[in-house]
Amino acid sequence: MRLIKKGFLYQVTFMANVFPVNCYLVEEQDGLTLVDAALGFCAKGILQAAETIGKPITKIVLTHAHEDHVGALDLIKETLPEVPVYISVRDNRLMNGDRSLDQHEDQTPIKGGVPKKLKTRASIVLNDGDQVGSLKAIASPGHTPGSMSFLDNRTKALITGDAFQTRGGIAVAGDIKPWFPFPAFGTWSKKTALESAKKLVEVEPSILAVGHGEMVESPVKVMKQAINNFQQKLK
Repeated sequence: MRLIKKGFLYQVTFMANVFPVNCYLVEEQDGLTLVDAALGFCAKGILQAAETIGKPITKIVLTHAHEDHVGALDLIKETLPEVPVYISVRDNRLMNGDRSLDQHEDQTPIKGGVPKKLKTRASIVLNDGDQVGSLKAIASPGHTPGSMSFLDNRTKALITGDAFQTRGGIAVAGDIKPWFPFPAFGTWSKKTALESAKKLVEVEPSILAVGHGEMVESPVKVMKQAINNFQQKLK
């Protein structure tokens, strides 16, 4: 487990040199908000990271329902049963095993692993623009129909889940990077992901924090390049 701090944001990384899986701890006055829950074996490391910081985890927020983002959720909830879990209204359906699509959505199958044995369910569902502590929820569908990003109002640090990746080169969800193609393989709608990426770059984040790869400071220029590259491929 590796812990890196940037302002109020702590990146917790597992398997950093092989198959990096990130989750984040966002420091608030009264505690920590955990964003995503990595893989099943990561529970102990996540709890240790909070202990190192010296504050309790008071909220758990999920960017989407894939297994590498909710994997340790059940084990963490066993230790912290009172902590509320937040997910988007749309991905709450996916969390409950519903892979159906709405009429207005791209009619391609939802991809990626959704744990079939996950017991934990969301306590609170989020809509675009909702606030969780210092974090503003931004609907950013594409990787999954209900993917959500979170912007820290204090610093403009942006946690995007798999809407972007930086491992293997910065890319929008669905754009295959040969050195790390896995987020692309799990992406439901490339067209929708591109529209969400354009929406996210408009908030002009100070830090881009992704599910797979290193954090990027002053990321707007490289985010725009990733958007342009993907746009060319999709023409």
